Amino acid sequence: MKTIFSSLAFGLFTLSRMFAADSTLPAWSIGPFSRVANAQPVIRPNSDSVFACPMHGSNICWEKLHTFNPAAVVKDGKIYVLYRAEDDTGAMKIGSHTSRGGLATSEDGINFLRQSKPVLFPAVDNQQAFEWTGGCEDPRLAEREDGTFVVTYTQYGGLENGRKWRLGLASSTNLTNWIKRGSPFTGTKYENLRMKSAAIVHEIHRGHLVAAKINGKYWMYFGERSVHVATSDDLIAWKPVEDVAGKLLEVMVTRPGFFDSSLTEIGPQAVLTSKGIVVFYNGKNNDPKKGGDPELPGGVYACGQALFNHENPTKLMTRLDKPFFKPELAWEKTGQYAAGTTFSEGLVLLKGKWFLYYGCADTFVGVATAEYQPDRTGSER
Repeated sequence: MKTIFSSLAFGLFTLSRMFAADSTLPAWSIGPFSRVANAQPVIRPNSDSVFACPMHGSNICWEKLHTFNPAAVVKDGKIYVLYRAEDDTGAMKIGSHTSRGGLATSEDGINFLRQSKPVLFPAVDNQQAFEWTGGCEDPRLAEREDGTFVVTYTQYGGLENGRKWRLGLASSTNLTNWIKRGSPFTGTKYENLRMKSAAIVHEIHRGHLVAAKINGKYWMYFGERSVHVATSDDLIAWKPVEDVAGKLLEVMVTRPGFFDSSLTEIGPQAVLTSKGIVVFYNGKNNDPKKGGDPELPGGVYACGQALFNHENPTKLMTRLDKPFFKPELAWEKTGQYAAGTTFSEGLVLLKGKWFLYYGCADTFVGVATAEYQPDRTGSER
């Protein structure tokens, strides 16, 4: 009887912890996020999509192998997702395919209509040397108050070009036709810095996310092994913030023993609220035997949030010790990236609901939702 009671008590305790996990999110954070019932990928690979590649000079099945790591914005009452798609060229291993940006739209955030051709891709242009053969990877979107869209993304030269990569930036008024601007750090010593991830600070204006100015400047968080910041007057040209030694200022770093023990890779748009700046990021876990979080497998990517001062975006106030979202479903744990990922890159607010779009094991796009709670978070300024 004692054994039965103990087992029952332990089961109830475990169950209560499962349900209590979301309720323990601090008041400054955004969420809790949850999957829809019977969740499935909202974007999957499509072997029927064919594109006349200007680099190959032939038709390519541009999204045949993998569709993942999505950015998102709202335009004309619809959610637009710009996702990374990999073709079936190259060797069958990570980093060997060409990536292009596909565009999909949705009325409800779950069911998407995809364009048949990519909208951001390597071409015979002034960015060819940085984007061929690897392509255009891992976008993050931003919207300026005048309706101009900006995307930061990884320009990857591919294995044939020594695995060189850097941040790229492009602008658009319609999300379909993009003007490539090169490195956001053009003209600085960081122009060709090996950096992959960059997200711009936004605020909620009339229920919609738009890029925010703080102390007269736009702000951007970037980095993956450590997090840095940059400022801009126009969202196009960016100047990284340096420390007293003239090096990139580190505003957040990895933590031994936590889910972000290996990487702190910037996620989707950061959100300026009355509590501060909520920065979403993707933590990569080290092998638990080598300083990783023992509750997670080594190499897994899970989602974190950090709070920075709303008047001084370089000042880290606090961050979550546990991921608020992590791989749990089979299609989040199995795929091209065997360790599993819920890699957040797209965040939108539509009709009183948050939609968080994430890459799953470098293979699919998933979505999680949360109710917008202005009274709890003080989100809108």
